[in-house]
Amino acid sequence: MNGEASQRLFIAIDLPVPHREILGALQVPIRGVAWTPPEQLHLTLRFLGDADRETRTALTAKLSHISVEPFILPLAGLGVFPPRETPKIIWAGVGHGHPRLFQLRQQIDDTLLATGMDLDLRTFVAHITLARCGRAGKPQVAAFLKQNQAFEGPPFKVERFILYSSRLTPDGAIHQVEDEFRLCG
Repeated sequence: MNGEASQRLFIAIDLPVPHREILGALQVPIRGVAWTPPEQLHLTLRFLGDADRETRTALTAKLSHISVEPFILPLAGLGVFPPRETPKIIWAGVGHGHPRLFQLRQQIDDTLLATGMDLDLRTFVAHITLARCGRAGKPQVAAFLKQNQAFEGPPFKVERFILYSSRLTPDGAIHQVEDEFRLCG
């Protein structure tokens, strides 16, 4: 990458402020759990990794051609990854099986392939990362999930998706909007 700084990029759906506040209100002290600051909560559609300016410019041009109608996503359920082992991530569920969400994800993937980017082939599980579990005990996280097993937030309208850059710092990642793309049918 000819001396030009690359950026760590990802594509996501931003959450409305009231939904961030609802999810932020779930945060309780659990030893070894690092909660995501509410202002950084989002639904990642695709993590891209490092990309140089030329790749980013080509990607932005192609992402602007994605055509998906705006849609409503439900916000319900909490869980962990991995589901049967020591938890690494606590998540909130979003739009399980929603056809327009998967249509958007597929068009993003097609765009990335057309740009020559490599794709992680893991199955897409729509979720919002609420926390990362370092040395958190499985029983404490299980107790949190049990206490909040009926979690359900109001649905929200998705009218855009965002290309973010992410800079890692000792205090956590700092996300910055690089470009935004409006949904239209």
